[in-house]
Amino acid sequence: MRIGGINLGQTIIQKILAKSAGLESVVPGQIIDAQVNTAMIHDNTGPVVIEHFHKLPKRKVWDPEKIVITFDHHPTNTNMSVAENHLMIKKFAEEFNIKYTYSGGDGISHTLLAENKHILPGQVLVGTDSHTNALGALGCFATGIGATEMVGVFVRGKLWFNVPVTVKIEINGVPPFGVEVKDLALKIISLFGPQGVNYKAVEFTGESIERLSIPERLTLCAMSTEMGAKCAVVPADEITAHYLGMELTDFAPYRSDEDARYEGIVHIDLSGLCPQVAVPDLPTNATDISNLSGENIRIDQATISSCAGGNLYDLEIAAKVVKGRKVAKGVRFYVVPASKRILEEAVDKGIITTLLEAGAVIGVPGCGTCGAHYIGSLAKDEVCISSTTRNMKGRMGAGGKIYLAGSATVAASAVTGKLTDPRELLEGRI
Repeated sequence: MRIGGINLGQTIIQKILAKSAGLESVVPGQIIDAQVNTAMIHDNTGPVVIEHFHKLPKRKVWDPEKIVITFDHHPTNTNMSVAENHLMIKKFAEEFNIKYTYSGGDGISHTLLAENKHILPGQVLVGTDSHTNALGALGCFATGIGATEMVGVFVRGKLWFNVPVTVKIEINGVPPFGVEVKDLALKIISLFGPQGVNYKAVEFTGESIERLSIPERLTLCAMSTEMGAKCAVVPADEITAHYLGMELTDFAPYRSDEDARYEGIVHIDLSGLCPQVAVPDLPTNATDISNLSGENIRIDQATISSCAGGNLYDLEIAAKVVKGRKVAKGVRFYVVPASKRILEEAVDKGIITTLLEAGAVIGVPGCGTCGAHYIGSLAKDEVCISSTTRNMKGRMGAGGKIYLAGSATVAASAVTGKLTDPRELLEGRI
């Protein structure tokens, strides 16, 4: 872009939004009307969208093949209200010929969108879920929107945006023994706080990011929501291309220019990172687990679940921790795979058998304990450690306290019955 004779480089998010609006370039603060490539609703927010949609005088969706519907917050009909909502959504999908409607038990919306390639690098995705940011892991613009906004998308296939400024987070270094991507995510959001990047784009770069798998990148981008990000993105690379079965050259235009303007650049060295624990009642309350070692925090429940904690690598590391061991007496240990595909892979690899032998309970693939819609509610004064996304008061029901951590920490704590450094139980196992 050239203003007053000066060339201004574009970030990857600016490039994506410019293309979606049919413009050569855009600047932060500019209002654009963007073409949407994929729109997602699920069973928790979908009924509200549909209710508003039915109020329109002329009801027609812009493209039934670009709308994705999932049943992930309540994959099973746990009560009459849920059953009626499911029926409403199914009738909508049938009436408007929505091609991609996933069943309860297929998995979490964000995981399914990635697994089934519903969004590609350089495209625009909107979803009525706050963790839609996760899909930025594929090099696209992905963000959560409200129900009435989604009605507009259903009709027009477009939505206006205020082009956000971008904060670049460059991550380098090799993670030490026992440190997972969830530990990195918790550390990053603790540096910014719950409103640190409100309505800003976050771009993750660096050698450490380039080594992450797509599921790990999904976790990192999903957790950006907890510091207020409008969206998060990892530029597409060879790992993205392999995951999607495409050519890297397809993504060439969707990288930030060398002279791109960022609101800020943050450098993080992974080499000194320790396992993290976010104490109640905010995900941004992360601290080194060693700072809590002397508190003898007993737990009643341990859960491995969510779009940012129920991936195959989460189940794998948990199985390594608990293999040959048993869940502590009086502790509920719930493991909910993020998708049916992940569950099937975990079965094939013997991971599920290992977890069951240790005393874990395997839940129906879906959001699981993240909101405790169908599994994992806490009673008053109960304590839970979880790999989910949030630990605010009431997140798992009216009672209880929630600590957030990586899956290794969750599994180690399930075995000992108290908050435990996973490195103590992982020695010689990875």
